[in-house]
Amino acid sequence: MADPITAISATAPIPARLRRLAGAARRALPDAMLAIVAGTLLASAAAAAEPPALAFAKPDTVGLSGERLGRLDVWTRGLIDQGSISGAVTLVARHGKVVELAAAGKRDLAANLPMEKDSIFRIYSMSKPITGVALMMLFEEGKWQLNDPVANYVPQFSGLKVYATDARGNVTYVDQKHPMTMRELMSHTAGFTYGYFSNTPVDKLQIQANLLDPSITLDEFIERLSKLPLNAQPGSEWHYSVSVDVQGYIVQKLSGMPFEDFLAKRIFAPLGMRDTGFYVPAGKIKRLAQMYDYDAAGKLRIVHGGLNHDFAKKPALASGGGGLVSTAADYLRFCQMLLNGGELGGVRLLSPRTVELMRSDMLPAGVAMPDPGLAFGLDFAIEANPVDAGGYYGKGTYFWGGAAGTWFWIDPVEDLIVIGMIQQVGSEGRSIPDMRGLSHSLVYQAITH
Repeated sequence: MADPITAISATAPIPARLRRLAGAARRALPDAMLAIVAGTLLASAAAAAEPPALAFAKPDTVGLSGERLGRLDVWTRGLIDQGSISGAVTLVARHGKVVELAAAGKRDLAANLPMEKDSIFRIYSMSKPITGVALMMLFEEGKWQLNDPVANYVPQFSGLKVYATDARGNVTYVDQKHPMTMRELMSHTAGFTYGYFSNTPVDKLQIQANLLDPSITLDEFIERLSKLPLNAQPGSEWHYSVSVDVQGYIVQKLSGMPFEDFLAKRIFAPLGMRDTGFYVPAGKIKRLAQMYDYDAAGKLRIVHGGLNHDFAKKPALASGGGGLVSTAADYLRFCQMLLNGGELGGVRLLSPRTVELMRSDMLPAGVAMPDPGLAFGLDFAIEANPVDAGGYYGKGTYFWGGAAGTWFWIDPVEDLIVIGMIQQVGSEGRSIPDMRGLSHSLVYQAITH
């Protein structure tokens, strides 16, 4: 008969200790028993690979006042009652323990469906740090270096020109003073722009090119981008951009597998991020929170189209810059891995030195972030000067947010992670509440030890 242990070993990652037991069983047991042993070993292997469940604790056991932390929930519910947001999920973890996981409001106002702790959200630019981790995993495998020209991996970029104007104001296109580097690509200083967060002539060209059309592939995205000029000289300014989508393409090229498959196999599955991906499967679609903006009267209304494409089907474009959906608990697993120095539950994605590198200031001399006190690493913003930034941060806290209001921060000084999930964008002259900024004081004021 076929050897069931050998067959299972080919399809399941059985740890070395279990493989030794399998060998002993093969020698000692008749064939009739091998299938039973193999099944037991496969179950054991699956259990060994199963990420640990989230650990919960009372706030006072990790140096937080539960009464004071309750102000976060009161404030969130107040915003819901005011009609500023439809609902929210907030999560606070310290010393590896979840001390706050709260859901409030509605995930669908028209259907009167409550927000749940496992509701799924479009995290948009909170996809960027995940893409950065993927690229740094390949960095650790020796596939690229920080000072390498990007054109080494995207040859289409070797001849990119830079948009400029001459002394008379005439449009001209000039050569790059130096080839953009991978370091610049990961720190938004490569010279690209986004098309939506500023109003430069190159932004307008990018909008016309429809770079982030979900119906195109990463290869098509690169081809469209390669036909446009850079917005600025590489290394000359920090400018939020499509550079992380370029990173996703490079991950795909260097790994030899589709970008979405790399994330699923190398990050999401090992960390137990079961609800994170580029779309929501049919069996989970009811958990996806609706996305809202404001009408002319300031009332909440559902966003149709545009930024909110159909997340019920797999897009052609796996956007590393803004395409993922996730839950608060899933994103905590990702953040805790980083706070642990690249490891979660015995699964190591990165070395501690690599995580430290990612949260180190990568901005060239003379280049600054638009907000005071901030620096930028590799796909994270960093609280470099907490006093200038607002005063309520551990130095070196790294963070980012998403276009629909989601946010997170990781504070290595306080051993603290905070995640917030909403689905709200501004419109009709009304901005969404600064929930990330305001939630800082509501969490830090609760720290007592």
